[in-house]
Amino acid sequence: MVFENTTLPLRGVIFDCDGVIIDSKEANTTFYNSVLHHFGLPSMTPEQEEYSFMATAHQSLEFITPRELHDQLDHVCRTVVRYADVAPLIRLQDGFLDFVAMLHSRNIFLGIHTNRTALGMRVIQDRFSLPSYFSPVVTADMMAPKPSAEGVHYITRSWDVPSEQILFVGDSENDRCAAEGGGVMFASFGNVSLRGNIRAKSYQELTRCLRESFTII
Repeated sequence: MVFENTTLPLRGVIFDCDGVIIDSKEANTTFYNSVLHHFGLPSMTPEQEEYSFMATAHQSLEFITPRELHDQLDHVCRTVVRYADVAPLIRLQDGFLDFVAMLHSRNIFLGIHTNRTALGMRVIQDRFSLPSYFSPVVTADMMAPKPSAEGVHYITRSWDVPSEQILFVGDSENDRCAAEGGGVMFASFGNVSLRGNIRAKSYQELTRCLRESFTII
């Protein structure tokens, strides 16, 4: 669904990671529940699942566990419950590689802004052999995590491109707020209830929306 059209050229696209580049919901839920079960706690509530879907791993772990356990989290996640063990549950989103190859062929800048850590993002890049043309890749340990717009401003300055010619593709309210704060257009991906200048359920639909909404150089 296209909300508004523009004759401006599309010069850059910023991607969130989880829910946009990859489908990691099963892996993340399994990981966080495994941490809870290690401490003898029940599985996440719907509220905890919703929060962990948008927050950083550190924020999520502290949100779902009692405060008195927080000083044990680093040790448990390094030695007992490791995210690498659930990584095989992660899938690349259908159509993503074809979509970014199309954009790259049109000399459109491509970047990533994720609330994953640099190590977590590197795992995804290596596991799925993501193309090397994503630059910059902004992670939660580089600067303030979303919903802060700090990362969007950083990417915009790096590309030296007007913000109105940049599109942020995300699937959460944190993504939308970061895009809005950074003055860039926002494409709501997959999440039909999330407001955006563009809303698309798949990369095939997002491709059609871009052709209707932008001049792609």
